[in-house]
Amino acid sequence: MSPDLSQPRTEVSRPEGAFVTTRWTRVLAAQGGTPEASMALGELCEAYWMPVFRFLRREGRAEDEARELTQEFFGRVLARDGFAHADPRRGRFRSFLLGAVRHFLGDLRDRERALKRGGGVAAESLDDAPSNETSVGLQIADARAEVPDTFFDRQWAFAILDRAFTQLAAEQEAAGKAAHYAVLKPWLVGETAALPQANAARALGLSEGAIKVSIHRLRKRFRELVRAEVIHTLPDPAEADAELSYLIEVLSAG
Repeated sequence: MSPDLSQPRTEVSRPEGAFVTTRWTRVLAAQGGTPEASMALGELCEAYWMPVFRFLRREGRAEDEARELTQEFFGRVLARDGFAHADPRRGRFRSFLLGAVRHFLGDLRDRERALKRGGGVAAESLDDAPSNETSVGLQIADARAEVPDTFFDRQWAFAILDRAFTQLAAEQEAAGKAAHYAVLKPWLVGETAALPQANAARALGLSEGAIKVSIHRLRKRFRELVRAEVIHTLPDPAEADAELSYLIEVLSAG
């Protein structure tokens, strides 16, 4: 079951070390031309490696091949400024990444067909795009593709949640509450139908009222972390509500 992220909007307490501007905004603003932008792009690529890997697996690649292709894809992006033509007006890192992966796959299929035919014509690569190419071409979904965009978006949503869970667990451990988190985590993921809060209260030696307060605070912090992670991938933090609504939608449809 998907985590409950549909609560009213709350103000985000920025995690320590969070950026004032979004990582994607920094990449777009510098168009990859500064060490800071390169670092921000590297952080985004590292964070969202898994959706690309799972997309390639769904496309029919064996696990080892998908892992190698994922590394190749991100290697090109990082080493050769694969997002140099990103259009700040068009958006979200999620959308741009999906378009770039489709472009990469198109080149890969061309290369594979050429090899089957015994030809020696090199396929045009992601990083060899014409200088007048814009992100529009990369972002248009290929209607002939076997893997739907929503599959990638759902893996993206899982990656967002996983990063929020990881950070929340680290915060709880740093606060000396790892045992509390282990007991209360099911209330974040909706796996509590057969798990009374009274059981959690007994396990932690707390009253049921204290457990309710702890669960409320944990859920609130989890929503803040999810929202903060989403914001990092957007060109404008004001788009966070729409992006969160969409991610909840694709999770619910799975």
